Amino acid sequence: MSRAIFWILLAVLVYFAVRAKLRAAARDSRMQVPPQGPGTAPPVAIENMTSCAHCGLHFPVSEAVHADGRDYCSPAHVRRPPAQL
Repeated sequence: MSRAIFWILLAVLVYFAVRAKLRAAARDSRMQVPPQGPGTAPPVAIENMTSCAHCGLHFPVSEAVHADGRDYCSPAHVRRPPAQL
């Protein structure tokens, strides 16, 4: 008799565990839908990168200091000689 009760309780436990897992998966799938509407921000554009002529550091083109046809990461590096490759 005690074996039967054990197996029935085990089956009930498995049933509730599977049911909770399925509900959590359904809830997560509903929450992953990106919001649509006037308050959402547009996706960020990808920016081109360049490297400093002196130190070789890579950085966005919009932050470059242009001098003598080369790109530099800072005004201090403009005064220094370009790196020899």
